[in-house]
Amino acid sequence: DSLQSVLAFERLAVDHERRVLCVFNFTPTVRTNYRVGVERGGFWRELINTDARGYGGSGVGNLGGRTASDEPCRGRRHSLSLTLPPLGAVYLQSSD
Repeated sequence: DSLQSVLAFERLAVDHERRVLCVFNFTPTVRTNYRVGVERGGFWRELINTDARGYGGSGVGNLGGRTASDEPCRGRRHSLSLTLPPLGAVYLQSSD
């Protein structure tokens, strides 16, 4: 999303079962309700949030994870509504 300076991609394990969504916000603006398309529904657990207080950040994040909705987005069958921290990244893993 070049207009909002956001980059997102999904990494797949060799078996294509385990997935990690990586989302980067390259602006100093918090992005709330930012929708990202994913192939898998269910709960996505937040693995890494570079703005977490433990890293000295402000603590803006997704409260441990989000559940994907059935709303399609950018060619994907499901989507997540995320809070993207400023100048940060979040990594979320799909539930198996």
